[in-house]
Amino acid sequence: MTDTLTALVLGLVEGITEFLPISSTGHLIVIGDRLGFTGPVASLFDVVIQLGAILAVCWLYRAKLWRTAVTLTREASSQRFTVNVLLAFMPAVVIGFAAHDYIKRVLFSSHVVAWAFIVGGVVILLAERFRPRPTIDSTEAMPPWKALAIGFCQCLAMIPGTSRSGATIVGALLLGVTREAATEFSFFLAIPTMAGATALDLWRARHEVSLDAWPLIAIGFTVAFLSALLVVRGLVGFVSRHGFAPFAWYRIVAGLAILALLAY
Repeated sequence: MTDTLTALVLGLVEGITEFLPISSTGHLIVIGDRLGFTGPVASLFDVVIQLGAILAVCWLYRAKLWRTAVTLTREASSQRFTVNVLLAFMPAVVIGFAAHDYIKRVLFSSHVVAWAFIVGGVVILLAERFRPRPTIDSTEAMPPWKALAIGFCQCLAMIPGTSRSGATIVGALLLGVTREAATEFSFFLAIPTMAGATALDLWRARHEVSLDAWPLIAIGFTVAFLSALLVVRGLVGFVSRHGFAPFAWYRIVAGLAILALLAY
């Protein structure tokens, strides 16, 4: 495949999978390996195009985000929303900064992704089966300690294949958050998390990536943004009707399929 087509494919994969609990990073690693798209440029590409998907959330929720910003100093609901998102973000800042190099060096492999897919799928099924009756229906209604606990759950997604949105959503479900609110909270938490991850990777790769790589990154970024717009629009409604079990079974089947491919 040409580099341009590879960028298009991976951008589409990122946009579709970023907000589903099936791990966008895991898909990018496996598909990138199969396409021969690896190395420092590929690692940076995978992170930066995730920011394109995050901007789709910023656009779709622009009214809420803008209202929160302009009323932050005078409305309690805006303050609770902001505090909860920032509290949930803080564990990723500390643990991610400390473990970033180790994770990139040791855990970014298709074998790790396959097993994380399978284990994560089983965990989602168990969470759907045994979650408590939900009592929290919005980010603003979440007690701060629960927001912080969900932030620690998100850190599990540093293992490729776990899924950032999946870890966040499962943690929220087990803490009594409704499916819809858990999904939306994973959207909002993605904004600072992925912006921070992108900034860190850009800084660390500033001497490793040539100017020739940026057109490919721009293509992937744009495609990820456009495809994520479609996914985010429909995801909350889908999970309210069907729950997360379909994604869990997909993860298990995909993980087994990856292990089978790796065996040959």
